[in-house]
Amino acid sequence: MSYTRNNIIDTICAIATASGVGAIGVIRVSGKDALSLVNKCFAGKNLEQVQSHTLHLGKLMDGETIVDEVLASVFIEPKSYTGQNTIELSCHGSPYIQQRILQVLVQNGARLAQPGEFTLRAFLNKKLDLSQAEAVADLIASNSDESHRTALQQMRGGFSQQIALLKEKLVNFASLIELELDFSEEDVEFASRPELRELVQNIHKLILDLVQTFKYGNAIKNGIPTVIVGKPNSGKSTLLNTLVNEERAIVSTIAGTTRDTIEEAFVIKGILFRLIDTAGIREHTADSIESIGIERTFDKIKKASIVIYLFDALTTSPDELSHELKQFEGLESIIIPVGNKIDIGNETLLRQKFIDFKDVILISSKERINMDLLTQKLIQIIESDKVNNDVIITNLRHFEALKLTAEALENVLSSMDNQRSGELLAFDIRKAVFHLGEIVGDITTDDLLENIFSKFCIGK
Repeated sequence: MSYTRNNIIDTICAIATASGVGAIGVIRVSGKDALSLVNKCFAGKNLEQVQSHTLHLGKLMDGETIVDEVLASVFIEPKSYTGQNTIELSCHGSPYIQQRILQVLVQNGARLAQPGEFTLRAFLNKKLDLSQAEAVADLIASNSDESHRTALQQMRGGFSQQIALLKEKLVNFASLIELELDFSEEDVEFASRPELRELVQNIHKLILDLVQTFKYGNAIKNGIPTVIVGKPNSGKSTLLNTLVNEERAIVSTIAGTTRDTIEEAFVIKGILFRLIDTAGIREHTADSIESIGIERTFDKIKKASIVIYLFDALTTSPDELSHELKQFEGLESIIIPVGNKIDIGNETLLRQKFIDFKDVILISSKERINMDLLTQKLIQIIESDKVNNDVIITNLRHFEALKLTAEALENVLSSMDNQRSGELLAFDIRKAVFHLGEIVGDITTDDLLENIFSKFCIGK
């Protein structure tokens, strides 16, 4: 079944809690007939006669057989998440019980919900706009303080309000220009061109400010891919274990122990870093498996936002370090040179040794010396992309729509500079309004809705 507006009146049901055994499970039911449908198999109060936002204890029945004792939470339209009559049945968390309840509901006329269909109905019933609906999925998937805070702010409508305000201003001016076209023979001007220029310039700047937040927003949403690379036995696996505070990678004095990449995640100040330990880089190895590992190392380097280049501070000369760093020239990744094993050397002398490398950080991953300097550097790199804006763009679809909006506004300014006709001005303003409308869902297609909501979990 496709994600269209045609099946919104069906009564749907789904398990809303995570799979597996738990203390309780929740089955969500929504639709025009949700109250009467559940009432058929609910032994307790008549759910069609109760008040909205009330709880009712009863038994969920399959004919004469008790399936479970449940707590029914009743939400009467339009005051519900979906904007429809909705009941949430809290039952015991046995997967068997939850599946039995679903079977009973389907037998009584419900159908199983598709992924994201409850939130889709909330959007179609104007309980959420499209950007807020997408923020629901981001909130569920949030895995750090920053990703949680950003998703929650967007779900509560901060981004939507800003877009709505910009749209309103543009629509007002577009309407005035189109009114001028109706009176073109009388040579009247309803839309002040200086005011229009100032408005478009201001909105264009706001749009560009939002666009600039995407790099940071995308990082906090998806995590920052951070690769640890270096020669064999430079201490890469020890560094990964120290950063994640877990014995995740095998540590050995035998060169080439790490044959494949090892990935772990850790959080610093609310920012998620996806840490990748790689096979040691050396030019010649007779081991074919190790060679494959080295190839994968360079593949990860190309995709990384940050590369921690770890070297043995005792045995590496400044000339060798300079030569080794040249292999990363031309990459978009930010390279952090990190000298390791200072616990078995003299830190002051080692600092003097690498004095010409202003970005080098000297640490001991084994003894956790100067690890705070490395974590501070990681945060500094990410926060350098942070723009002073209350709204942060984390969604690629929004980012692309904002870029198209900016292009349309640039065309408006160009048309004004070249004294082009009102028709062209109105066209480009409407184009900007169109792309802003795509963000919040004023303009949608069934294909777009399916692409967005099919990625949601079932029951949301």
